[in-house]
Amino acid sequence: MARTESGIPIEPVYGPGDLTGWDPAAALGEPGDFPYTRGIYPTMYTGRPWTMRQYAGFGTAAESNARYRQLIAGGGTGLSVAFDLPTQMGHDSDAPLAHGEVGKVGVAVDSVDDMRTLFDGIPLDRVSTSMTINAPAALLLLLYQLVAEEQGITGAQLTGTVQNDVLKEYIARGTYIFPPGPSLRLTADTFGYCRAEMPKWNTISISGYHMAEAGASPAQEVAFTLADAVAYVRTALAAGMAVDEFAPRLSFFFVARTTLLEEVAKFRAARRIWARVMREEFGARDPKSLMLRFHTQTAGVQLTAQQPELNLVRVAVQALAAVLGGTQSLHTNSFDEAIALPTEKSARLALRTQQVLAHETDVPHTVDPFAGSYAVERMTDDLEEQVLALMRRVEDLGGAVAAIEAGFQKGEIERNAYRIAQETESGQRVVVGVNRFALEQEEPYEPLRVDPQIEARQCAALARLRAERDGAAVASALAALREAAAGTQNVLYPMKEALRARATVGEVCGALREVWGTYVPADSTW
Repeated sequence: MARTESGIPIEPVYGPGDLTGWDPAAALGEPGDFPYTRGIYPTMYTGRPWTMRQYAGFGTAAESNARYRQLIAGGGTGLSVAFDLPTQMGHDSDAPLAHGEVGKVGVAVDSVDDMRTLFDGIPLDRVSTSMTINAPAALLLLLYQLVAEEQGITGAQLTGTVQNDVLKEYIARGTYIFPPGPSLRLTADTFGYCRAEMPKWNTISISGYHMAEAGASPAQEVAFTLADAVAYVRTALAAGMAVDEFAPRLSFFFVARTTLLEEVAKFRAARRIWARVMREEFGARDPKSLMLRFHTQTAGVQLTAQQPELNLVRVAVQALAAVLGGTQSLHTNSFDEAIALPTEKSARLALRTQQVLAHETDVPHTVDPFAGSYAVERMTDDLEEQVLALMRRVEDLGGAVAAIEAGFQKGEIERNAYRIAQETESGQRVVVGVNRFALEQEEPYEPLRVDPQIEARQCAALARLRAERDGAAVASALAALREAAAGTQNVLYPMKEALRARATVGEVCGALREVWGTYVPADSTW
């Protein structure tokens, strides 16, 4: 018998008997109504399409700025910034640990100077920007606000999202800096800062995508993501915030795989579970606090370097799954990303894939096309049951942080990843072009290559910055930041002043490391 990615049996035929005792009105509701199984808005895409938010960033800020302008000119409706690994880890480009990684997997941003160049000529009051950054998320958000203020734009006018989800870094991705306790404090401080200074900004994008890339099943992806979200809500409540003050700005980030039916069911189940958790556990009353709003990215882990043009088909199917599942925004991967950074042409093709779905298919003309499908409704129920069971296991361990420290989520994901690898190697899981229908010789492909001189140029720019700025002002601002970190003050206010004085990302993170320390993972007991 075939099984879903989560291990749930797939029946050859579904019918009314598979939904025995099923009350459509109770299980589904109407689009835009609790429990939001059918979508968080009554009209969904019939009013306007999802946001086409293409993820991009490489090399220098100037190179990435050129790519952003191309995406906007090509019809993109939102920007999504990829940062290089040193920036993600809170290191400057001239740090010894940054050597060889500057500008490779995203754009290098060392200071407000780089952020200014990154968004040169882009009106920040008219574009929605998502930033994929976690441990140093608060820093990059403040740099963005500083550049907006230079354009005469207030924080109240800015719209976008900062990922800011450090818990999943401990589980699946590894770009953490501080221990969980201080990291959650920084997250709560960001919630409080944005409530006061940037009320339209989404303060966190709680991510299952990276867990899926590490090997999580759809059920694990949703369960561990929602368990992390529960931990963030509890942290904010403990910091004195009321749930309906911050919950409407929470957002989520999921993957879309090629297993279209299960993915549609996954998104529907996730909305339903989250609505009930927020209402029943946390007493949220604002409907926006109950809505699971999410961004989707097509599955990079399913792309292949072999016969890369096949990835165009994979991405189209994955994007369709996200749209049928009711995503709020979508990034479609480029077909050549299993080889290198996408070229300008491949990035344009990825955007065109979304535009074909939005303008040439009939999918956007009706809300929740799969509602009432025997197969999808049964899969939605089955996934909900499996997700809730995993969430209960996390709770039994003391919550997401305690489970992370015990290595539970990481161990579960690694076991699933090993299962997938075994099935692929044995041929039980077919990957077209890899273990079936392969070519004897691959056609040559010329990828985009990052200029190796970028690191030297970034280092030279940092040397100039340190020579030009007021060193005493920077030292004073960093001292104020350390004092705030050691106490209970919201650290984003002194952090902003340090960045305004042209302190670098590495210096600000270094000041916090002095107070909070760094995280060293324990061996998993699972």
